[in-house]
Amino acid sequence: MYKVLIVEDDPTIAESVAKTLIKWDYETKYLTEFKEVLSEFANFNPHLVLLDISLPFMNGYHWCAEMRKLSKVPIIFLSSANDNMNIVMAMNMGADDFIAKPFNLNVLCAKVNAMIRRTYDFSGNASLMEHNGLILNLGDTTLTYHEQKLELSKNEFKILQLLLENSGKIVSRDAMMMRLWDNDQFIDDNTLTVNMTRLRKKLEALGLFNFIVTKKGLGYMVQ
Repeated sequence: MYKVLIVEDDPTIAESVAKTLIKWDYETKYLTEFKEVLSEFANFNPHLVLLDISLPFMNGYHWCAEMRKLSKVPIIFLSSANDNMNIVMAMNMGADDFIAKPFNLNVLCAKVNAMIRRTYDFSGNASLMEHNGLILNLGDTTLTYHEQKLELSKNEFKILQLLLENSGKIVSRDAMMMRLWDNDQFIDDNTLTVNMTRLRKKLEALGLFNFIVTKKGLGYMVQ
């Protein structure tokens, strides 16, 4: 089932769009708070985003640019500000289409269907993992936190992915070494320690202190 995230300031419009898309067998989510749009986006990991321009705190252009740093997911702007300047601005920020308000719900759904079909008939969508504001991009092994982005090494990425997959649970060092094992290259305890130290330093550089907790004699976890 394809997922559509609706980032629309008018709750009546957002609910109407969501209900209509559900009838077309889409899984939908619409936001009621707009402070952490990027985290909501990463956590829901949608196949398409419907994005209003006029939003509280930060406008749709800002969030479109931030989403584009993480994903190539199709983004369709919904706005009553349908002059040429706003349409051009939307496209320049990375939008795939622009629908002016007021709009017909059936026309909107037809455009969503067409965009989904064109996008996912030919390519996949990079998956994202989100935990307490941290976003791990499984497509390009990058890490984003509060709009700061950095690259991880292959081993750092594998460690963090494993911990996020088991958030709230202890992951043993043996399990981590098995995840890091690449073909016939044996990963020893020292290699794990070095990679864990580097990963923690990168997290701290983003302001994430004690994000990975050591459970002495047991392993590691993120809470």
